[in-house]
Amino acid sequence: MSAERRVAVVTGGTGAIGTAIVAALDASGHRTVAIGRTSGDVVCDLSSETATRRAAAEVLERYGRCDVLVHCAGAIDPMPLGDLDAKRWREVQAVNVESALWLAQAFSPGMAGRGFGRVILICSNTAWSPPGAGFLPYVASKGAVLGVMRALAVELGGDGIAVTAVAPGLTDTPIARGVNHDGQFEAVVANQAMKRPLVPEDTAHAVAFLASAGAQALTGQVLVVDGGLVMR
Repeated sequence: MSAERRVAVVTGGTGAIGTAIVAALDASGHRTVAIGRTSGDVVCDLSSETATRRAAAEVLERYGRCDVLVHCAGAIDPMPLGDLDAKRWREVQAVNVESALWLAQAFSPGMAGRGFGRVILICSNTAWSPPGAGFLPYVASKGAVLGVMRALAVELGGDGIAVTAVAPGLTDTPIARGVNHDGQFEAVVANQAMKRPLVPEDTAHAVAFLASAGAQALTGQVLVVDGGLVMR
């Protein structure tokens, strides 16, 4: 099946990084479907399991299939340990981790039936570099995403479904600017091997590669896209 007929579903597809991913996949010939919280091709609150399953059903009803699932949606909600409560903790985990599972559960049978599928999860380089203080729910969720990626790679690989992850560094987006000041961005760039700010297109190009035929033997792997801050 040619890429021009493949459907790529991108959660968080209306955010800065998600929009860049949609554009990159569209440029490579995919039919793209952006899932967003308040706008997009499919509107969904991914913190709700019911809403997430309903969105998956809508995708299949309207577009007939999902060949590439990119989970880019992310909740941050910074808070110190002393302010942490179960409701806010669970909402971050629901968006960042659990919704990816419900979507993969909905789309993987079709992928398996066609003998092709890609699940690409956006995590974070905080799995290896020290995170900033106050981001416990976010950092924990992104660590969980890596575990989910590896487990799904083993479980789905026999059906021709590759599961990978992209770990961006601190990327210049409105959300990142909202929780980091200019000095933090400058400090990160100073410690990168490549001395320039990261932009959404950096992550998008990595995702497009993982969705391409060039990555057909890659699964269970993570691409760290952070300008050389983390080297592994």
